[in-house]
Amino acid sequence: MTQNELHVIFGTGALGKWTARELIKLGKQVRMISHSGKVDSRIPAGVEIVQGDAYDLAHNIEITKGAAAIYQCAQPLYHEWAEKFPPMQKAILDAAEVNGAKFIAAENLYMYGDTNGQPISEDMPYLAHTKKGKVRSEMSSAVMEAHRAGKIRAAIGRASNFFGPDDKAVTSYAIRPALEGKSVNLLGRIDQPHTFSYAADFGKLLATLGTREEALGQIWFTPSPAPVTQLELVKLLEDELGRKVKYMAAGKIMMSLLGLFIPDLRESVEMLYEWNKPFIMDSSKAEKAFGWQGTSLKDAMHATVEWIKAEK
Repeated sequence: MTQNELHVIFGTGALGKWTARELIKLGKQVRMISHSGKVDSRIPAGVEIVQGDAYDLAHNIEITKGAAAIYQCAQPLYHEWAEKFPPMQKAILDAAEVNGAKFIAAENLYMYGDTNGQPISEDMPYLAHTKKGKVRSEMSSAVMEAHRAGKIRAAIGRASNFFGPDDKAVTSYAIRPALEGKSVNLLGRIDQPHTFSYAADFGKLLATLGTREEALGQIWFTPSPAPVTQLELVKLLEDELGRKVKYMAAGKIMMSLLGLFIPDLRESVEMLYEWNKPFIMDSSKAEKAFGWQGTSLKDAMHATVEWIKAEK
């Protein structure tokens, strides 16, 4: 494994940051591409920040020259996926092809559709029935088709709903409010088992895929702990805080009403199937191949709460 080689990450959100941290541990030179070009305090030391428009192929080619691997951790606003996500990823993927860099895509599980509670594994067929699921399915298929055609060398990392330090999604609505004396927000049925991934583990998986040749040409799920219900996740939060936590659960009607004013929430309604039935991800493939387990939910919750406290 070559030291000091350049690895380029598109996106400076939680996943981009955790991927960068792992690559730094491996002795890699890391460049992160940010739309704003601004450096925040959570960007790992030693990381270069470059301003870039991910839709601009010519600029993507320029800023990824010499890269050993490119990590696609960027995404448009949730309610703009259908129009903006495919062209964004294509402009990054095409740059990887021009520069001969490995292409590592970060994805979720939307493309599998509703498995009716059956545990999800990497080799299951894509049966997306939602708008965003179909977008994910098409984008993922494009990556693997390019790999099979010899245009790029690629691997895909996927995770279930993830939380952790730097995360502004699940962490913001299901954990942070408790530290502010407010009710945490849950979705759908709160008694169904659900796999939760940890942001740091997702970043570690992506860094692994970008530095292990044998991982290329395959899809990998982030090593994650056993599924728990949302009520059990709240109990973990209560144990960490040492007190009771208030919660509220939003169903389709409430989310549809609030969605009249909040575009991203409106887009979440079609994904409620993930919360109304068991939603279980089988991450044994990566665990066996790479020899590590996902962070326990107890430890993940502790680290997340400590990060939120430090931010206040």
